[in-house]
Amino acid sequence: MAKPALGEDHIHPVRRICTALPGTTEKLSHGEPTFFAHKKVYCMFSNNHHGDGHVAVWIPAAPGAQATLIQTWPKTFYYPPYVGCKGWVGIELATIDDEELGADLTEAWQLVGAKKGSARKKAQ
Repeated sequence: MAKPALGEDHIHPVRRICTALPGTTEKLSHGEPTFFAHKKVYCMFSNNHHGDGHVAVWIPAAPGAQATLIQTWPKTFYYPPYVGCKGWVGIELATIDDEELGADLTEAWQLVGAKKGSARKKAQ
């Protein structure tokens, strides 16, 4: 059964922002668009996952930032299933503008993807 079109409008800015980041690839993972940097996931799209009502992205947060984000902006950030225990946050896409989303996705990319590139530069 196909996914409902609930999140169709929201995936476009996510895809535009993520694919502009160097080394990003997109693949379907668990039936949802998922973005990788150097084979590591940094953004997972969530379109009403198991009927939870969230049209969101799941991204890693900076160490120690998860609780603060969720407590300070509870309508935007939430504790996502599966990856919340690893410090990731869910971001409700209807509550955030493209500029803020871009900053959050870029930070997630840096946390996961830029590490490998940075390590390579140091080794040279």
